[in-house]
Parts: sequence; C-alpha cells; structure tokens
Amino acid sequence: MNWHGKKILVTGAGGFIGSHLCDALLDQGAEVTAFIRYTSRSDWGNLEFLSPEKKASLRVESGNVEDSDFVGRHIRGKELVFHLAALIGIPYSYHAPRSYVRSNIEGTVNVLESCRAAGVERIVHTSTSETYGTAQYTPINEGHPLQGQSPYSATKIAADKIAESYYLSFDLPVATIRPFNTYGPRQSARAVIPTIISQALTSQAIFLGALEPVRDFTYVKDMAQAFLRVAESYTAIGQVINIGSGKGISVRDLADMILRLMNVEKPLLQQEARMRPPQSEVYNLICDSSRAKELTGWTPAYTLEAGLLETIDFVSKNIPFYKPANYTV
Repeated sequence: MNWHGKKILVTGAGGFIGSHLCDALLDQGAEVTAFIRYTSRSDWGNLEFLSPEKKASLRVESGNVEDSDFVGRHIRGKELVFHLAALIGIPYSYHAPRSYVRSNIEGTVNVLESCRAAGVERIVHTSTSETYGTAQYTPINEGHPLQGQSPYSATKIAADKIAESYYLSFDLPVATIRPFNTYGPRQSARAVIPTIISQALTSQAIFLGALEPVRDFTYVKDMAQAFLRVAESYTAIGQVINIGSGKGISVRDLADMILRLMNVEKPLLQQEARMRPPQSEVYNLICDSSRAKELTGWTPAYTLEAGLLETIDFVSKNIPFYKPANYTV
C-alpha cells in the first residue's frame, strides 16, 4: 500500500500504541486525523511526545467514541480507520465495569457503523490477548477459546465479535489485530514494565502483584509496524490476527532482567492491592503469530533486551510522568 496522502483516522491516538502508530503513519506520508479523549486540560496525551514537526502535521480531534454523532462526523471522508480507543486497565474494570461496556462495546459499534455509512475502505479493530484468558495450550493461536476473566476482557470479546458480525453481515472490510503484551516508551505506569523501571529508579523495593504469570512482550515500534502490515493485507480482512514474539517470560524473571540491565539490586515484594482476584488472574499468555507472518509477512525486529534498554532510557528521562510512589490501576 502506498500510504502517502492516505486519509487515515486513528481512534485512541493519545494512548501508548496509538501515538506510536500515528508516528509510523506520519513517517509514511499519510494524512492522519487523531481521535483523542476530550478533557478540559486540552492535552494530547502521548502525542505530546511527537516531534514538533509531526505534531504540526496532525489533525487532532478531541471527543469520545461513545458519542455516535462525533464519531460519524469525523469518519466521513476517511479511507482507512485504525480503532484503538478503549478503556484498558484491568484493575479499574473491577471498579467501573459499566464504563468498559460503554467505551469498549458501544464505542466499537459507533466506529463500525460510521465506517459502514461512510464506505471506509479498510478498518483495523484492536483486540487483546486477554480475551484468551489463562491458556488452555501454548503457544496460543487464533482458534483458542475466548474467556472473559475480567470485565475488561469480556468487553473486548464482545467488541471483537461485533467486528466479526459487521464483516459477516455487511461485508465491512474489517480486520482484527490481537496484540499480546506491548511495551516501550510512553507506556503508562499501569503496566508492569514501566512500574518496575520507575520503582527501580526511586524506591527501596519493587512492589508487584503476582510474580508467576507468564507474558509475551512485543516492542511498541514492532507493534506499530504490525498494524500497518495488517492494514495493507487484503487477505487479513475478516480475520483475527495474533501479534507477539512467541517467547514467554514470567513477571519475576522479567523484573530480574530489568534490574540487571539497570545494574540495580532491590527486593521484589508482592503487594496485596496489586493482586487480581484469583479466578481473574491470567497465568500464561504466549503467542502463536504464524498467521500474522503468513498473511502480512510481519515478524518482530526487536529483542526483549533491546526494547527494554530503550524503555529504561525513556522512563529515566521522564520519571515525573510515572508517579512511582502511587499504585496506578
């Protein structure tokens, strides 16, 4: 696909992955409209970290995907839509599940219906590996059963199925990308890697939840490229496509690796407030991304260690962004 001059809309553009995706699209010469959630502060979230030149070339629209009028108005005239807007914090979904229904399910319906009305050429809908729950087998392929082990994951399962229904019912050209754990610069303190790094820089110990869960981590620049490859692939339409490295590491071993890279020795302490309810904890997520390679040619370029070094550098330079003394849900 020739991205130059393509009229693209990215929902959730102020988020972690969304901001890196905007970065990558601008590098390709696309005309990018960035949906960000409205706040009275008028900040652009993680888009603030883009270069001044890139920020000047963005069109930024502040609103809410729960507002169908707002969504429809700004999707008109777009050729391709990347839908990343969602409430994503698993712990917060225990406290405010209805908010997740409105944002993740109703928001997705608004985006898909607006794309259908506007005749958008391609939609990439964003899922999550949390939809699989604790693995029944590994590596996890796209045929693995879906399990709603948190209100967050349940709403993402529903959103994925709505996207599937729009493809089957209306022939809407939507592909679903299912990232496993993504990490890198700009990720918030609600995620485990910036939590470990920021505490290693400022605290006497590393406070975490469960240490046994195994996760498959992909560097955010690799993930942004996966979004582009999925959008470029005609054969991806109607498909769910896992994106991950295929390599698992436990939270305990991940923390040990980060501390080694930082040349820091600090104890790992489990904190009750950071533990998920026992039946909600997902213990094993390792990706089978063979479909991604087959349909799009995507493979990760970064090793975990290389990506962690760039992430450590970013967190070290932006430590006030993380508030390491607070537990972020």
